[in-house]
Amino acid sequence: MASLRYRRPVLLSAVSPDPSVEARVRALELPFNEWGIDPYGIEASELTRFFSALQYFYRSYFDVSVAGIENVPAQGRTMIVGNHSGGVAIDAGMVIASCFFEPATPRLAQGMVDKFLGKLPGASQVATRVGQFAGLPEHAERFLSDERLLMVFPEGARGTAKLAKDAHTLVRFGSGFVRLALKTQSPIVPVAFLGGGEASPTVANLSRLGKLLGVPYIPITPYLLPIPRRARFQLLYGEPIHLEGTGNEDDQTIRSMVEGVRDRIASLLAQGERWRAGEIRADELELGKTL
Repeated sequence: MASLRYRRPVLLSAVSPDPSVEARVRALELPFNEWGIDPYGIEASELTRFFSALQYFYRSYFDVSVAGIENVPAQGRTMIVGNHSGGVAIDAGMVIASCFFEPATPRLAQGMVDKFLGKLPGASQVATRVGQFAGLPEHAERFLSDERLLMVFPEGARGTAKLAKDAHTLVRFGSGFVRLALKTQSPIVPVAFLGGGEASPTVANLSRLGKLLGVPYIPITPYLLPIPRRARFQLLYGEPIHLEGTGNEDDQTIRSMVEGVRDRIASLLAQGERWRAGEIRADELELGKTL
């Protein structure tokens, strides 16, 4: 009988587990069983290899500065809501890395990945084993009910499709994340990501080719390939937002709340640009206000 045992992807197999990363994986709040697997199928060994690889990009390849990581609660249900940019999901990778490496108590930020990922051979298996799942409402609600840290980008694919010149702007936010936060009584930690346009300077998006390949689009850079180059990144985590309601409010009320969160992220982006330019210091950032 053929074995049904999961085979580790070649790229992860080539990664040597870092002992310090392994220690932080063990410190996660995830309820791993005796085989190192949690109820969602996340594997401690895969997380160790994943973060050992991600550590290089976070610590060495990119120049990442983080402000306000203390605003991410050390435990309990929380939604991290941020802007999208960079052609590919560089921003998500940096949020995941910062929540794991920066706090005294590491946390695993779990994202809602685009459904097209499930069409790529082996991709959904890899994503699941490191805590990233298809963007279905039932998944998100269940994670929060289990006191997890959920990462959401309300701009969706429209956000990553921004051209480099528009990387630090915001497009329309979806409203589902606010209804979810209200229904589950989850605080929202806004985050602004800067530098995506520098790492992946998109000049055009090929939508038709993307559809043929089963993805939303193919980003085109001046050097053609959408491979992120070395860049400076800034991540600004704002103070938690506590919304009041049940999630059953009318659309106008929900949209008002959405715009309030969007304004906070826009404020963080504006401050991040000044920090990035050296006009203000990290200790001068106003992470709890809409300016």
